[in-house]
Amino acid sequence: MKSSTAEVEERSVAVIGMACRLPGAADPDQLWEVLRHGLDATSDTPTDRYDVDALYSPEPGPGMIGTRRAGYVSGIADFDAEFFGISAGEAVELDPQQRLLLMATWEALEDAGQRPEDLAGTRTGVFVGAARSDFLEEQYRRGLTTVNASSFQNYRSLLPARISHSFDLRGPSVAIDTACSSSLTAIHSAVLSLRARETPLAIAAGVNLLLRPDEGVLMTQAGGIAHDGRSKFGDADADGFAPSDGVGVVILKPLRQAIADGDRIRAVIQGSAISNDGATSQSVLTPSLAGQIEVLRWAHEDAGIAPADVDFVEAHGSGSPTLDPIEITALGQVLGEGRPADRPCLVGSVKTNIGHAEAAGGIAGLIKTVLALEYAQVPPSLHVQTPNPKVDWAGLPIAIATRPHDLPETGRPAIAGISGQGSSTLNAHLVVRQGETVAERYAAARRSERPGEVCLLTLSARSIPALQALVRSYADYLSPGGRGAEFALRDICFSAATRRQHHAFRLAVVAGSHEEMLEALRDPTRPTQPEAEATPLAAIAEQYRRGHEVRWESVFGPDHRFVQLPRYPWQTQRFWPGEHFGSEHGGGDLATTVLREHARTAADDYPDGSLLSDMGIDSLARVRIILRLASDHGYEVEAEELAQLRTVGDFRNWLHVLEAQAA
Repeated sequence: MKSSTAEVEERSVAVIGMACRLPGAADPDQLWEVLRHGLDATSDTPTDRYDVDALYSPEPGPGMIGTRRAGYVSGIADFDAEFFGISAGEAVELDPQQRLLLMATWEALEDAGQRPEDLAGTRTGVFVGAARSDFLEEQYRRGLTTVNASSFQNYRSLLPARISHSFDLRGPSVAIDTACSSSLTAIHSAVLSLRARETPLAIAAGVNLLLRPDEGVLMTQAGGIAHDGRSKFGDADADGFAPSDGVGVVILKPLRQAIADGDRIRAVIQGSAISNDGATSQSVLTPSLAGQIEVLRWAHEDAGIAPADVDFVEAHGSGSPTLDPIEITALGQVLGEGRPADRPCLVGSVKTNIGHAEAAGGIAGLIKTVLALEYAQVPPSLHVQTPNPKVDWAGLPIAIATRPHDLPETGRPAIAGISGQGSSTLNAHLVVRQGETVAERYAAARRSERPGEVCLLTLSARSIPALQALVRSYADYLSPGGRGAEFALRDICFSAATRRQHHAFRLAVVAGSHEEMLEALRDPTRPTQPEAEATPLAAIAEQYRRGHEVRWESVFGPDHRFVQLPRYPWQTQRFWPGEHFGSEHGGGDLATTVLREHARTAADDYPDGSLLSDMGIDSLARVRIILRLASDHGYEVEAEELAQLRTVGDFRNWLHVLEAQAA
């Protein structure tokens, strides 16, 4: 039964923030550039993943892989450990899937204007789709003697737990593995949790990093890998998928609450469904037409939307010669009911641009769909030369978008679907409608502008280098041609003050225009404009610089809008097993050197009276220290012996004794 409009609105969920790391794209803005220009972001396999020359064979053979290409995210070893209070020793042993998820989650919360400090202690939920544990399995491959207690933190179940712990989130924290539909299933689970009022806010994510060739070898033997490393969805020559890295995070909130809170409504998830093919398929690994038809009907029933009203679908679209015709046929049969013949439903697949990010493939599709709705344009799907002859193109109202298509003007928000299928025959489908478009956002920004109004801009970071980098980002943002030039200065300042977390290193400038603010950022020490200096904002700016709390509700009135701002500038270092890592500061005794690696706060030196527990020297850190002393110095240490030490002074004296005994 179709739901009423009021029921649909009450159950709808807003997408209020997004972040990603995908091949060719470090954020959603870069992804849109890849999409709208029709770029193929896959590439040859880099040598730091595995030796593709030793494994590649154009013909299937035992232990061989059938392609040289895939989709890769650059800089997977780079991490801002100090920002998250993680020691260098812990960071180097931490699965990069966890590290990238932490940074992407922070970026998504910033994009959503949700301050992490305000979420601490709340029932915010975390739902992560993941199917790989390559980092842990690679450690096992090096031999069981390399396995230690710290390896436990790299189990897949710890992916959401790491986020919940780092941000002090008390709601559900769930890892979901349904193979290639994992992240869409995670989003569906988050939607249900929000609807049930189990959580007031949800973080839904997907992650997939290709660190080992094993799965590529397996899929080569199964005939599932595209030989040219390109997913050719809907094409006659489709011969399998191109695997890829992927990290994606979205922030979800009940629509009514998001509107009440003044959040940016990037899109609205109006309905969702998951299903299994059951016995309708020939085997547990074989997709069925009936199963996909069912999940499509259930999702549209949940959304209260007639399938014929859907404007485009982001298909699972892996490029499988078996799955593609089934998926396209199911879409045509369900979405074609009652559809005008002159308005075929457009379909496409982000996998043709970046490869198939497997457990993160669905969330990559959602992020693409949100961008397409915001820009009111369906970007082209690539690698279609000859439509697959197994599809009844003439009889189905379906067309692959092989060029950019502007969304039609229908007098209502555009509607899209996102599909995912797992090798577990777990089908997932989301029905999403258009939120605020880019054109509407800029039009609202112009209405909000009040020329001559003096505004206070507050910037902060966790280190001086990061603050300097943030200032440069805002200078670019406010310059002519920068994104901030399109927004009212008052809204930029409101968003920076009320929607961003404030850190220890701070800068505050007062100005009456974009140009004046830009000059103030370029030279914060120059005298403030007299008219700005005379305002109460100058005193508030000084109060902020000194680290005092400011009651922002008394500074900004209710008539401000939250707008997109530059993201936090990470100060990353490379952390990878077997590579040198450590502090940039040289010198110091053995105790100082060890603490720099394993304490959660970096320092030139550590006072003797400092408590080891306050520095993050917990049970896992003690395990790392024992291993470090054994491997580098040959010291044999009992865990209980180290656990009895309370202060840095105790630790330093204890190490002196070990050194004397060894001498």
